[in-house]
Amino acid sequence: MRRREFIALLVGAATGPLFRPSAPHAQQPRRTPLLGVLMAGLEIAPDNQKRLAAFRQGLADLGWKDGDNIRIEYRWSSGKEELIRKYAEELVALAPNVILANSTPVIAEFKSLTSSIPVVFALAMDPVGLGHVQSLSHPGGNFTGFTFIDPELIGKWMELLRSMSPRITGAAVLFNPATTPAYAKWVPDIEVARAHGSIELAAMPAGTATEMEVNIKTLAQKPGKGLIIGPDPFNQVLIKQIAQLTGQYRLPAVSVYRPFVLEGGLMAYGPDTADVFRRSAVYVDRVLKGEKPADLPVQQPTKFEFVINLKTAKALDISVPPNLLALADEVIE
Repeated sequence: MRRREFIALLVGAATGPLFRPSAPHAQQPRRTPLLGVLMAGLEIAPDNQKRLAAFRQGLADLGWKDGDNIRIEYRWSSGKEELIRKYAEELVALAPNVILANSTPVIAEFKSLTSSIPVVFALAMDPVGLGHVQSLSHPGGNFTGFTFIDPELIGKWMELLRSMSPRITGAAVLFNPATTPAYAKWVPDIEVARAHGSIELAAMPAGTATEMEVNIKTLAQKPGKGLIIGPDPFNQVLIKQIAQLTGQYRLPAVSVYRPFVLEGGLMAYGPDTADVFRRSAVYVDRVLKGEKPADLPVQQPTKFEFVINLKTAKALDISVPPNLLALADEVIE
């Protein structure tokens, strides 16, 4: 073989299949981000539909569209402990990129199930006291989000009851200790710190609808009493029945839930929960883009709503003070 042919053979071998760089691997399709959502109440409740609509709009404003560039799995627990546990386990098993957890019992369940999946909570009560985050400014771990109420709001409800009717000398806080245990600590603490001359405060735990009805009837038979219905999946699911009972037994009451007033309750004062869900979408977006829950401060409500039912006030022989009417965002006549 000639020298020139030999060199050509070597060059061809060097550039042939034996030494050719391997073809790049076929690019793997990117996994569509998965968002798990566990809601505490009823899917058909108008307030919950309003909250989710605000959340979806918040995601859309940030470029996220379900079925397009994100997949969302929804679960509804209807205020039942067993469903909270079941659906929380289902969502964790799906290994989503982030979870939206609504309400304190839902948060507690996820806390027991995962220390790695990012969880953004919406409408949490006492997340520091219950150990869900280290602090509001530095949550640590994999949980952060938005709170609902604090003990100061219970004080506000007490003031509203007294302002609405000077006859009221005491109030009871209705809650289910299984779903919202924070009240068991808050109510005694508030009563101990209560200023002289302000209305007395007592806890009114109820684990079933029947027990709740009996307790409301008993409270209404005592003169000068009012009822406080704070956030609790138990209360939310039964809010129509609670409103009807307060009317039946002529019991002045204030709730955190606006539907309470629409169903015949006297007053509602609390955070604009749709706004909280809209803001929660921002945190979900930030987590999906790589930020860690540990670095996102827990946020508190910034918008509040006050609603009065004048028809109910009249039925209770209450003349609504002008200053309360002036403060109301909505008056139902």
